[in-house]
Amino acid sequence: MVLSPALREHKVVSLFSGCGGLDLGFQGGFEVFGKRYRRNPFRVTWANDLNPAACRTYRRNIGGHIVCGDIWETIEDMPKRADVLIGGFPCQDFSINGKRTGAAGERSGLYRAMVAAVGRTKPKVFIAENVKGLLQEYNRAALDEIIKSFKGLGYNVSYELYLAADYGVPQMRQRVFFVGTRPGVRLFKHPKPVLDKRDWMTAEQAISDLIKKREYDAPNHIWSRARPSHDQGSRKLKAHRPSDTIRAECHGNIQFHYKLDRRISMREAARIQSFPDDFVFEARLRETERQVGNAVPPVLAWHVARSVADCLE
Repeated sequence: MVLSPALREHKVVSLFSGCGGLDLGFQGGFEVFGKRYRRNPFRVTWANDLNPAACRTYRRNIGGHIVCGDIWETIEDMPKRADVLIGGFPCQDFSINGKRTGAAGERSGLYRAMVAAVGRTKPKVFIAENVKGLLQEYNRAALDEIIKSFKGLGYNVSYELYLAADYGVPQMRQRVFFVGTRPGVRLFKHPKPVLDKRDWMTAEQAISDLIKKREYDAPNHIWSRARPSHDQGSRKLKAHRPSDTIRAECHGNIQFHYKLDRRISMREAARIQSFPDDFVFEARLRETERQVGNAVPPVLAWHVARSVADCLE
């Protein structure tokens, strides 16, 4: 889709891009659940991820500008200027289900790469996404350290906890978004919810049209045969409410379908994450689980992007 000449296109650098959920939401121009999410005034010009399978998916669906490799080894190839920098730095050490090693953890310490990238590209706005657990008391020191690091670069920093269901995503996923604006840029206003509890999209509304499709009838319509097991491995979707959070490291123990005697397929999981059906994952089952579960829901990202656009008008 061609942007109007009056609509200036802002250049975006993306870190820890995964399969591209955050990037797709920022660029816009996709359709899901019968709704068109219009093109945003953003173009991702450089992206990075360590996982080769995620990079393959990204190239197929977003573009060939992704650089696959360790961020510390590729950061020198990053553009020296960007209007916006986005990324969801690894969260396992902050997660309730993780090791809880905080900012000192081997993976969560990678937030320093985002700090370094912001220092290098000097964007007008940056977005950093992470898990709800970062706001828990046991992560207080890590939270303070992260905010201090970004403020040390001269940015005005705010953060907000988002519930994906409030923004049209059929999932009870909670994620925190940190936003930094450079002095002289309009302060960021976190987008208000577009739905209330009564209007949340349910699991049945999101995936019911796939119920009669056989395996492989649609892209990535494949599912795990893992038997029921303790806790996560025995969960089942409830038809008339949004799904629980789609996890990345579920080891095949993704939720069971609300009606069928099987676990949900990767296409159904992608729907619950608000990926359009023409977004194809270039991976086998386990790696696709990881890509889908790690992603920022594109529809949620789209709403955040609209607020970033308002900052840059």
